[in-house]
Amino acid sequence: MKWIVIAAGLAFAPAAAQAEIVSSGPNGFHVRQTMQLVVPQEVAFAAFGRVGSWWNKDHTYSGYSANLSLSLSPGGCFCERLPNGGGIEHMRVTYADPGKRAVLTGSLGPLLYDATVGSMDLKFEKIAGGTRVTMDYRVAGFANGGAEKLAPAVDGVLADQFKRYREYSRNQRPER
Repeated sequence: MKWIVIAAGLAFAPAAAQAEIVSSGPNGFHVRQTMQLVVPQEVAFAAFGRVGSWWNKDHTYSGYSANLSLSLSPGGCFCERLPNGGGIEHMRVTYADPGKRAVLTGSLGPLLYDATVGSMDLKFEKIAGGTRVTMDYRVAGFANGGAEKLAPAVDGVLADQFKRYREYSRNQRPER
């Protein structure tokens, strides 16, 4: 079965993403991704919301990134449509400050089937020449087999998503 994990933030030019496992243990982990984008905050924020345009189809249940949607407003859903009329709620938006910050809650990928909860905190900070996007994803609960074993895989999938988001974002322009 395919699984999904989300990421946020990414950079332009030769700057590479900074990925890190901040902490991990049997009952949880904290991973962080940071990148710089050469686009304004509002553009970076909006581009993140167009997840179906940049998400890797290999990390979806349906096999099609176009089936993903994300409404970056309180109560908004990071959801995926399934071909049979079903669907999946990957995460729920619990905080949104357009252009600046979003917090999503939910357990992604295989964590969906364990008794875990996750919080993804996305910060879009203005910097000289663009935006720094920082994503902190914290997961806690009963992770079958130990959360510390899952942290490197989750971090790796998020790094891939960051790369794809960076490439998509670098071609976005402010709306007029």
